[in-house]
Amino acid sequence: MEVKEALLKRRSVRKFTEEPVTEEQINELIHAAMSGPIACNKRPWEFYVVTNPEMLKAFQSASRFTKISAPLAIVVCGNLKRALPLNMADFWIQDCSAATENILLRATDLGLGAVWCGMYPQRKPEKRVRELLGIDDKRIALNIIYIGHPAQEPEPKDWYEEACVYRVK
Repeated sequence: MEVKEALLKRRSVRKFTEEPVTEEQINELIHAAMSGPIACNKRPWEFYVVTNPEMLKAFQSASRFTKISAPLAIVVCGNLKRALPLNMADFWIQDCSAATENILLRATDLGLGAVWCGMYPQRKPEKRVRELLGIDDKRIALNIIYIGHPAQEPEPKDWYEEACVYRVK
């Protein structure tokens, strides 16, 4: 699949079949995540790969946007111990967001569907996910990405809007 096709075809999928995502596909997704740009090579991201049905069910109560049933969830977290210092610490958000987008694009390329459900900066949902995973407060759950074989196939879209483009010459 060409990059342009993946960009246009990538849509939020919220309905999945019960068919599991293979270990090979999961490895492809995580490799794609770690291939994204990162500030000063700090690599503050961590990925919690969840296939446990009870945990997936528990995630559904994390927020009003996470009531999704999928065979796989990847929780993208920022590890503040690996973040840049002082006023540059929040670059972990950009690093983890780039990793997230790479997961979404690779999922599309693999014929999978995915949806990005943001946790941070919502305090209660983010804390709930950390509690469910048993991780400390030096890690922040940026999002949950639900992934699986799509039970729906949204039409590709091009959201280009000329009014949002300013050309400075």
